[in-house]
Amino acid sequence: MTALVPLVEMSGISISFPGVKALQDVDFALYPGEVHALLGENGAGKSTLIKALTGVYSIDSGTITIGGERREFSGPAQAQAAGISTVYQEVNLCDNLSVAENIMLGHEPRRRTGGIAWGALRRQAGEYLARLGLTIDPKSPLSAHSLAIQQLVAISRAMVVDARVLILDEPTSSLDAGEVAQLFEVVRSLKADGVAILFVSHFLAQVYEISDRMTILRNGKLVGEHLTRDLPRLELVSKMIGTSLEDLEKLEEAPKRQVAERADTRPYLQAIGIGRHGSIEPFDLDVYSGEVVGLAGLLGSGRTELARLLFGADHADSGQLAIAGKQVRLRTPRSAVAHQIAFSSEDRKGEGIVGDLTVRENIVLGVQAARGWARRIPDRKQDEIVAKYIAALGIRPANPDALLRNLSGGNQQKVLLARWLAMQPRLLLLDEPTRGIDVGAKAEIQRLVAQLAVDGMAVVFISAELEEVLRLSHRIAVMRDRSKVAEITNDDHVTSADIVKLIASGGPS
Repeated sequence: MTALVPLVEMSGISISFPGVKALQDVDFALYPGEVHALLGENGAGKSTLIKALTGVYSIDSGTITIGGERREFSGPAQAQAAGISTVYQEVNLCDNLSVAENIMLGHEPRRRTGGIAWGALRRQAGEYLARLGLTIDPKSPLSAHSLAIQQLVAISRAMVVDARVLILDEPTSSLDAGEVAQLFEVVRSLKADGVAILFVSHFLAQVYEISDRMTILRNGKLVGEHLTRDLPRLELVSKMIGTSLEDLEKLEEAPKRQVAERADTRPYLQAIGIGRHGSIEPFDLDVYSGEVVGLAGLLGSGRTELARLLFGADHADSGQLAIAGKQVRLRTPRSAVAHQIAFSSEDRKGEGIVGDLTVRENIVLGVQAARGWARRIPDRKQDEIVAKYIAALGIRPANPDALLRNLSGGNQQKVLLARWLAMQPRLLLLDEPTRGIDVGAKAEIQRLVAQLAVDGMAVVFISAELEEVLRLSHRIAVMRDRSKVAEITNDDHVTSADIVKLIASGGPS
């Protein structure tokens, strides 16, 4: 910390939505030249506090002071003018524009005639990219790049404004280890320049690596503020979820992979030479009822592409697919659903949630679509379905009539998962179901996945966290460069180092 006077000071902040007390009398201070982590479970109020600071939400009570001056922002533009830039968890960019246009949007250099100076725009965008160590072509369309690159472009865009405060809301959720290290170098450089950085992440190892202080919220209330070096990790998690250390140790125990003899002699799903030109090389994969098959690999290795082929979201141009022993062609997701296959996408915002509908409407959406819109599900049946999955997944607030857009990202993920489970699939494809999920919710979802397999469901589980894949999977398919390079049976002797070696070597020696 380079100053004793806070650059940002929020005092007694309270915000309520219909049926939800999002923040209750919360204090927060952010100093120049520090990285301050904001921590808490999904629904704790982290995003709400950020949106209060940036003018997205109006506060019911409390005060906000920036640089010693009391401020009330009516929108993000005013906050940005005051030197506050934000990069949210969900990348909000225009993928129909170029990288340079996205970076300089709203700050385009102009010619004397008033038109955009395109050469200067691309040159300046290239300079901001270079600060992040990116060598991509500023003229290239944003849509041509991965989510990870788009995340870094969003951060480059935030740097265009001479920001005194940089808010990073889950900035590493789509980045691999090398890209995280690259980002942290930029964060340290900005910190050295006196920028105040508010860092939100569910990756506790990253929090301890990069942050100086931390503020902890729970259920919309302030739990405490601590120097990062003074708070042990287990104690931090205990404060986040309101659970004693003894109970927390039980909660974090790995779910047991109960390996039983297969009831079926044939796989529920069998892929033979399935592939798509330019997307993923042909692969073989068997998935049996009652087992979890993990997909392990680096970002861009083809994990998502494989799942999309199995769901019919992309069309395979080679190979054969059999379900329950019968050869099928999945031309659309609708045909996959008809074969009791469900797919929970990693892009919950673009391919999952409907923010303007309620929790109830989102959960029953899939069941209603399968039933047909002319045959409305009776209210009593809807109530039963919704109550069951709100309780099973710990969705907060437990209000079925709350608009989904008012829930935290993690609780939106739970609602999306509830929608698919309500359809009672026999095969569930889960792509990063715990990305951006807090520690307690992650443990709940892991236990749920393990129990689904025990109950006879077939599960394909994708996660960038190798420990999570190892914890849950009975078998693991290893991906590299959009190819399946190995498949191993998981047991207590398999380690993440073994998986990394397979990825690095491109398969067993």
